[in-house]
Amino acid sequence: MTTNIPWNRGEWTNQPAAVVEQEGDLLVTAAENSDAWRITSYGFIHDTEHALLAPFPQDSAMEVEFTAAFSQQFDQAGIFVRISGEHWIKAGVEFADGAAQVGAVVTDRFSDWSLAPVPEWNGGRVRMRISRSGDALTIRAASGSNEFQLVRVVPLAPDAVANAGPFTCAPTRPGLRVPFHSWRATAPDGQLH
Repeated sequence: MTTNIPWNRGEWTNQPAAVVEQEGDLLVTAAENSDAWRITSYGFIHDTEHALLAPFPQDSAMEVEFTAAFSQQFDQAGIFVRISGEHWIKAGVEFADGAAQVGAVVTDRFSDWSLAPVPEWNGGRVRMRISRSGDALTIRAASGSNEFQLVRVVPLAPDAVANAGPFTCAPTRPGLRVPFHSWRATAPDGQLH
């Protein structure tokens, strides 16, 4: 059973520059220099992402739908899972090196980034889905009405307390506004493949 999560149910990790609810969508304007990253390769810690989080219990899934209309380096949006300040996952679409990329950053003290180019997704609607079951998070993504594709499988202890929800960041510029269209809770995926 799928249920919509009201926008007002979540709590922000960091308040965005602006938030407007309009015809059911949540329009989020990211602050300049907002980002989530820990140490690896760059040597810095950024914990200024705008993530709207609600409880993410074991044996459930969460989905976020947004429009990925990005144009500047590292513009990004998707779904964020937070266990602690040193243990979190962000999965979504990020504009990197001139193209939209689907991927994930998995952080356990140090960040680990994986991505794949999806230039045809830029400007369209994207759905991100994270299932939590057993000792894993299964991350999937889809554009438009296409079927979900596997992005990554991440270990997570069954007893870990986690929160999750939509996020956006604008590491290199002001004015990035992302329309989030839905935030849903549902049953986890029945199988990996």
